[in-house]
Amino acid sequence: MRRLSPAGRKALLTAHLVTSLGWLGADLTLLALGLAGLRGADPEVVYPAAALLVTWLFAPLSVAVWLVGTASALLTPWGLLRWRWVLVKFALTTVMLGLVLLLLTPRIRHLGVLAGAADAHLRVDLVVAPAVSTTLLLIATVLSTHKPWGRIERDPVRPGGPRASRRGGRPGPGEPPEPGGTRSRAAARAR
Repeated sequence: MRRLSPAGRKALLTAHLVTSLGWLGADLTLLALGLAGLRGADPEVVYPAAALLVTWLFAPLSVAVWLVGTASALLTPWGLLRWRWVLVKFALTTVMLGLVLLLLTPRIRHLGVLAGAADAHLRVDLVVAPAVSTTLLLIATVLSTHKPWGRIERDPVRPGGPRASRRGGRPGPGEPPEPGGTRSRAAARAR
């Protein structure tokens, strides 16, 4: 697959950061509205506002984050199936997108229509779902920052050396360097 230029990668990264931060902000706003509703704020104001937020901001941002993140994985050296942290982050975001579109959005819209007539179970959903979602978004942020677990091994280990030995311990063209530099730790100890 064709890779982006450095300027294209930076533009895609910026779009990913902006949409991700927007999603987190919308999520925290939904959580604040849910807590306000449980603590006695006017349900005729809080729940219709939450329905508007989930319809016009939260759901579209979740789709945008997934699309931009998938494009980033496919069009940059990170790849979708090269690094474990990218795959875990993709899986988290895909599950969250499904839950947002199939469960949360319809329930919050229904809550907005019912407003003051909503039962306690629906009101609690507006607190629990954004709290879980915020936690998962923070986990995705930690994964992006720390990049744990290394590469996904796709080739069997060759006799006489690690997988990277075919390139002398150096990453291939367009690949990000291994954590800790371009040499393997064994090569660094041998010198």
